[in-house]
Amino acid sequence: MIPFDYRRPDDAPGAVALVAPRPDAAFLAGGTNLVDHMRLGIARPELLVDVSRLPFDTIERLPDGGVRVGAAVRNSDLAAAPLIRRRYPMLAAALLAGASPQLRNLATTGGNLLQRTRCAYFQDATTPCNKRVPGSGCSALDGFHRHHAVLGASDGCVAVHPSDMAVALTALDAQVRVLGGAGERVVPMTEFHRLPGERPERDTVLEHGELITAVDLPPLAMAARSAYRKVRERASYAFALVSVAAALSVKDGVVVDARVALGGVAHRPWRAVRAEGALRGAPATEDAFRAAADAELADARPLPGNAFKVPMARNAMVAVLRDLNAGGAR
Repeated sequence: MIPFDYRRPDDAPGAVALVAPRPDAAFLAGGTNLVDHMRLGIARPELLVDVSRLPFDTIERLPDGGVRVGAAVRNSDLAAAPLIRRRYPMLAAALLAGASPQLRNLATTGGNLLQRTRCAYFQDATTPCNKRVPGSGCSALDGFHRHHAVLGASDGCVAVHPSDMAVALTALDAQVRVLGGAGERVVPMTEFHRLPGERPERDTVLEHGELITAVDLPPLAMAARSAYRKVRERASYAFALVSVAAALSVKDGVVVDARVALGGVAHRPWRAVRAEGALRGAPATEDAFRAAADAELADARPLPGNAFKVPMARNAMVAVLRDLNAGGAR
């Protein structure tokens, strides 16, 4: 562990003022990701600004019927909140699937969105990695890539985003509230994370020094009929090979609306826009669900070691939609 300075500001503007002018500074919340990276030598901040005690630890109803989740709300508290379990069951399920109880007791809403990839090459400072050292190359392309992307990747990076919570928030059309030196702005979850392109070192659209203060959930009635399914290599704490967050609205046997997002398949939570478009107005049948999944995965470009993810994602999408239609998943 390298030496670093530690500050605990009294308010959010004070935190931003400390971090923004210093490229070597970082925000610290639960620390479940950042501290690991400091121990591995991947992250080397010289100043840590503790934001865990700022007043962003509440879950509030909004006037429009939505819900605001403070950035400092712990994952365990969010998953257990009756309001979330009742109105957004996919989010509660994603949080419970996301980590061990010990980690959920520390991890925060804002920190969860900012966690970095678990690619083995990113976490090994002795190997080339464009995300860690831009321009050095991507070791996973010709190496071990079983867990890597099949959608939206580039020659610069094939890693996937690890968050389960972010997949559910993407399906829900959540909005991320951010405070920076220029004031507050709101970023849709569907635009918050980036695809790698030629800048894989940038995971999100945030500028240095911008602080997440809250996440707003919309008053989406159909979210009460939603589910999250995670396919992983073991039943205990593990990252997703493939995951699906979905909500479905059906009337008279026809799909009125659908929200679908995939995890474990791309550099960011993958909003299944093509699948949603194919589902709307289609009969609520397994054949229609499979056609929608096929439409979404038509552009998949798997690597030799992860081609299994394409049929796995297809089958997981169909299974979740089928269960929602039958009323068996919540």
